[in-house]
Amino acid sequence: MRSLLKCAVLAGAASMASCATTTFVSTWKAPDAQSLKGEGNKVLAVVMTQNPSSRLSAEDALAREITRMGGQGIAGYTLLQDEPTKDETSAKEVLEKAGIDIIVAMKPTAKEQQISSTPTATPAYWGGGYYGYGWRTAYSPSMNIQTDTILYIETMVFSMKQNKLVWSGQSKTTNPTKIDSLVQEVAGAVADEMKKQGLI
Repeated sequence: MRSLLKCAVLAGAASMASCATTTFVSTWKAPDAQSLKGEGNKVLAVVMTQNPSSRLSAEDALAREITRMGGQGIAGYTLLQDEPTKDETSAKEVLEKAGIDIIVAMKPTAKEQQISSTPTATPAYWGGGYYGYGWRTAYSPSMNIQTDTILYIETMVFSMKQNKLVWSGQSKTTNPTKIDSLVQEVAGAVADEMKKQGLI
């Protein structure tokens, strides 16, 4: 249980938001992981960020999404108001007393800007005579410049019954803007991956 808690509190989702696209960079499943279907439905949504208000918003959003999917989502801050690693024994007692079955933890791991350019064509018309004939259909190239923000998030799923990390995935989301939408999209992608691997 100690190792489970130590891993769980390292996870979180920070100042995050609505997504344009979310894809997985990598996923991992514990070789001996058992299905989580029979382990109960109390799921703790853990989010770790330096900004307390961002943590509250993200954990609320994740808990709502877990509930929407059929579990009983519980925002982590309602049980663990301080950083759990400060007192693992107390954190363990709190989670066991609350009957937590599964912990879903997210944390941002990187943020980057990607600049891309695509050529465009604009007409360059010349007036009258020879130039009107020769240059009327000529085009001068120009460029469209686009800057995308890429947010990488690590999601980890812990089983209290198995006392271990059973699944993790590294995802990237392009141009996030709202916390609720981002959490919903990432959580949905995680659920789809875990279903494919027979964990839920």
